[in-house]
Amino acid sequence: MPGKIKVLFVSSGNFEKFDIAPFIKSQAESLRKNGLEVAHYPIRGKGLYGYLKNILPLRREIRKGNYDLVHAHYSLCGIASILASSKPVILSLMGSDVNGSFMGRLIIRFLAYLCNIKIIVKSQEMKTKLALKRALVIANGIDLTQFSELIKEKCREMQKLSLTQKYVLFAARADRPVKNFALANAAFDIIETDNVKLMTINNEPHEQIPSLINASDVLILTSLWEGSPNIIKEAMACNCPIVSTDVGDVRWLLGDIEGHYIAKNDPQDFAVKLEMALRFGKRTKGRERLIELGLDSDTVARRLIELYQKVLERTKRLRAEDEETKRRRD
Repeated sequence: MPGKIKVLFVSSGNFEKFDIAPFIKSQAESLRKNGLEVAHYPIRGKGLYGYLKNILPLRREIRKGNYDLVHAHYSLCGIASILASSKPVILSLMGSDVNGSFMGRLIIRFLAYLCNIKIIVKSQEMKTKLALKRALVIANGIDLTQFSELIKEKCREMQKLSLTQKYVLFAARADRPVKNFALANAAFDIIETDNVKLMTINNEPHEQIPSLINASDVLILTSLWEGSPNIIKEAMACNCPIVSTDVGDVRWLLGDIEGHYIAKNDPQDFAVKLEMALRFGKRTKGRERLIELGLDSDTVARRLIELYQKVLERTKRLRAEDEETKRRRD
């Protein structure tokens, strides 16, 4: 039964603003709501060596907690978990894992076959690039109780923003190269709409992101590459108009909903789409689209639970077969 499954989430603990990434915490909470026991093990240490130093303490934690399986997030956490655990390991890869070096992808494929672990990717594009047919596509779900459409004026008052100005929200920190802030800046210089301000997400607590999205007229994503960007799904849950480059699964996510625009990695084209989004001037039906795609956190949690059960059943069956083989030899 799902209530008896104990899962250890292994993820990076190297973030400045939080001990565990918000989307990983959210996924763990959605599993708890569905009856599972979930604990966290944040790995602190940079680079491969920093992760490998965690093998022995992680092994002790797995034994002490008597977990049924380990769910690692990001490739280095997966390597440490495989080396530390005698329990089944599931590895969730993010865009940075798959869009990194060819050697990194080769190591991931090698681990998948050698250690027989289940690998989750966040989009079909990631699966294709990884060239691993057995990988499962399960994007992160969004907590629809946390992200929903709110009254814009109240959110602006909360964020101390003008009630008359238009605001465009850049969906990341400007200093992250992969987020391509230069494109946003260049497009912003071209637009002709007056009284528009470009905002970035900097060090705001994740709890403030729903308010920031709802205070904005448009959310933009100018990334060079992505997996399945959570901020796009969060904006959809808030029915916020969106302009994004064609990265990861964004085109599939946005569908043909009015107020959603795909732009080229070109300032002129991005400016045109941004003008269209600003003129759209109302909220979208992105939330309906998100629910239709089954990307609410509860639906995704049920898919993960189904996967956990299959992995545990297979492990149990293989162990029984091994014991039977040994018995016959004796």
